[in-house]
Amino acid sequence: MPTPAQEIQAQVSKELAGFVTIIVLGASGDLAKKKTYPALFKLFRNGFLPENTHIVGYARTKMTHEDYLGRVTQYIKADEKEVEKFKAITTYHSGLYDDDASWKSLDDYLVKNEAGRGVSQGHRNRVFYMALPPSVFIPVAKGVKKAVYSRDGVNRLIVEKPFGMDTESSNELGRELGALFKEEEIYRIDHYLGKEMIKNVMTMRFANIFFSQVWDRKYIDNVQITFKEPFGTEGRGGYFDDFGIIRDVMQNHLLQVLSLIAMERPISTESEAIRDEKVKVLKCIPPVTIDDALLAQYVAANGKPGYLEDDTLKNKQSRTPTFAALTLWVQNERWEGVPFIMKAGKALDDAKVDIRIQFRNVAGNLYKGAPRNELVMRIQPKEAVYIKFNNKQPGLSYQTIQSDLDLSYHERFTDMAIPDAYESLILDVLRNDHSNFVRDDELEAAWKIFTPLLHRIDSDSSIPVRTYPYGSRGPAELDGFVKKYGYDRSNANYTWPVQSVAPGNKL
Repeated sequence: MPTPAQEIQAQVSKELAGFVTIIVLGASGDLAKKKTYPALFKLFRNGFLPENTHIVGYARTKMTHEDYLGRVTQYIKADEKEVEKFKAITTYHSGLYDDDASWKSLDDYLVKNEAGRGVSQGHRNRVFYMALPPSVFIPVAKGVKKAVYSRDGVNRLIVEKPFGMDTESSNELGRELGALFKEEEIYRIDHYLGKEMIKNVMTMRFANIFFSQVWDRKYIDNVQITFKEPFGTEGRGGYFDDFGIIRDVMQNHLLQVLSLIAMERPISTESEAIRDEKVKVLKCIPPVTIDDALLAQYVAANGKPGYLEDDTLKNKQSRTPTFAALTLWVQNERWEGVPFIMKAGKALDDAKVDIRIQFRNVAGNLYKGAPRNELVMRIQPKEAVYIKFNNKQPGLSYQTIQSDLDLSYHERFTDMAIPDAYESLILDVLRNDHSNFVRDDELEAAWKIFTPLLHRIDSDSSIPVRTYPYGSRGPAELDGFVKKYGYDRSNANYTWPVQSVAPGNKL
């Protein structure tokens, strides 16, 4: 029986016949050196790349081969011999993004490289990774299609977010890309879909009968999806101000999480079946209203500067939210009346992302005051799944205490390495698995939920933007906001019992 690694290798080889050239567009940028190349290295080290693979970096920066290798391996932490082997399969070619001659030069370079590697006819497979700012997506896509697109093999195009700024700009980007590439050739990458715990949501829901039976409005009172970063914009204020926390995190990452929690059971685990159900549930969510929103911006505290004090921020009167709490409603039979509360912010008190599903109170509860059950999925850091449940305190007391059924990955799976999200998603591209990538109609449905709110925030200066101190939980109004949607905080600060009986009463 083949091992999981052998199965993966067989899938990739079947799709690409053992030959692939991966072209990293924007190879001199931060994303490429911090995420793309380290992920490619791990796939190479684990034997998941086809044997006849070559990686070509392409960017406007002119640099020597040695400079290129130094740049793309500076964030790779591994044995030097392994890194040297990886360096042997990657080269660099510079050129412009809006110049036909540059693209023709890149194609000539690739053809020569493929010939030197003995790539057989019909197998000039090329994967294009656009590690680029959105301003050059279309010029690059046009250059690739016109001059570098393989007419003698498989082509796949990986596009990084952001996918537009609203419904109109997203649809325009979609039309432009759709005119150049087939939908099955496009992989819109949202790296949150590559995280281990996000990939586990479907398995938990549909492979466990006890979860599937209580996964609806009869048993679930509310759902919270929380994203916390302990740092502010710190030199990225100029970029962040164009997007804000809703476009940066909520419209993509957190909405993808919500769709996996709320969607109906797909007819199979095939990628299109999964994406069909995600689109269906997104179409059941009406646009977010300002009444279901709490917006805020961090101010100086704890020796840290406020958002408006960021040197890269041009608009010193900016009202761009760095924190938002939004409540979404899924208007279908399963979820009618259940609030899905998204919370996301920068410069907060912790670094974590989690899903918190709070169940309803026990009907006719014998044990008054017992807190609600909760299912918590910790996405990062230290992946975990745990259920808060009520339990008799051990010993002679009949007091009810809260305990955990706890699956902490770092304790349970000590001999297993959890892959980085980019590593996982690039492997999915090589396997031709679209399950964890965003389809065009899914993207449109997602933007329709947020676009009216975003346009109002951008244009209406009367909408209140609260403040919160750097390093805090968020604005003071946050507790009241979640409480009005039914969230019960009575079990928020429980601690493990340290003894079963009162001090001095030893048995």
